[in-house]
Amino acid sequence: MNRRHFLHVLAASTPLLAGPVKLFAATGTDTRFLLVFLRGGYDATHILVPYSSTLYYETRPGIAVARPDPADPNAALPINADWALHPALKNSIWPLFQQGHVAFIPFAGTDTVSRSHFETQDRIELGQPSVGHKNYSSGFLNRLVSTVSGPVQAISFTDSLPLVGKGPAAIANLSLKGQKRPVFADRQADILAELYQGSGLNEYVKQGFALNQAVTEDLAAEMEQASRGALASQGFEKQAQRMAVLMKDSFNIAFVDVGGWDTHFNQGAAQGQLANKIAALGAGLNAFAKEMGPLWQKTVVLVISEFGRTFRENGNRGTDHGHGTVYWVLGGGIKGGRIVGDQTQLTAGTLFEGRDYPVLNENRSVIGGLFQAQFGLSETAVERIFPSARPKNLGLI
Repeated sequence: MNRRHFLHVLAASTPLLAGPVKLFAATGTDTRFLLVFLRGGYDATHILVPYSSTLYYETRPGIAVARPDPADPNAALPINADWALHPALKNSIWPLFQQGHVAFIPFAGTDTVSRSHFETQDRIELGQPSVGHKNYSSGFLNRLVSTVSGPVQAISFTDSLPLVGKGPAAIANLSLKGQKRPVFADRQADILAELYQGSGLNEYVKQGFALNQAVTEDLAAEMEQASRGALASQGFEKQAQRMAVLMKDSFNIAFVDVGGWDTHFNQGAAQGQLANKIAALGAGLNAFAKEMGPLWQKTVVLVISEFGRTFRENGNRGTDHGHGTVYWVLGGGIKGGRIVGDQTQLTAGTLFEGRDYPVLNENRSVIGGLFQAQFGLSETAVERIFPSARPKNLGLI
């Protein structure tokens, strides 16, 4: 068997990839959409810093990010008179924002009041009305795939198909975590070789090991090209590069989730555990944009989370489950460099229940408006994706 053909057959038959999809054939449309779900309820106030709010500094004495100051490398990065970015995004998202390739939507989220990770994640992924029966076999990304006209190839870069992808439309899923160790360790190979010694099958066993080694080396070379020299994905940056390679060639709608955002203690400020996660996320999104090349102009990336976190820090220098959050919209062709959507002053009187961001930009309306603009959908088509939701046009596309 031709080695290249063997590699393609191997890729097509891996149990981590499901769904009728041609991995190495380009899609029929140039537009691309990627949904990034930050699971755990990320502290949006840490990324989009409301530095004009005195309440922010009063209620976060241990974890607030300093006001913009060109002389302070740990200070927030100003983007307008009210908002600034976390300094961990200085070399990734901030330049993209200045180029008009990033916009932020504060006060975003669901119209239901639940601080349960699982309940709210399910609610968002289903995209169904907050009242009435929930159909767990119908996620909103699957309904998008069923609604968009023209050739559509969709994929979820996850171990298994998430709720958002459930439904009748074919959506593949592919884990990008990589294989941490070879199928056969050296000791196992020696045992098998000894077992078949003198049996007449020993030569075939050797050939099998040699083929396994050749395949491993060829796969490593392919992964290195797709990941800019990385043998295996060790973080979101490398995963994002590999996603971009696949989306350029084969997929126009995709999903990925990134976990670890539940920061109840020792969150840190300009530096610390959350700052490290923010830096990795920003680096990944920046790498994705670069890897997409010219197609970045026709790509939209939406970053969401199930909810935000409390405006006030807790007794463990962390934050607890909140309500409203901040969505990100990225893309080479969007009208970014702005904070969009309905907003309000951040005071003790405007916080939801005196503790959280209020939700002024409902998730189904916001996402439906993006879909309507990007894919040219009618209101009737958006209704099929998000029943009873009214698309909200934020003028980004």
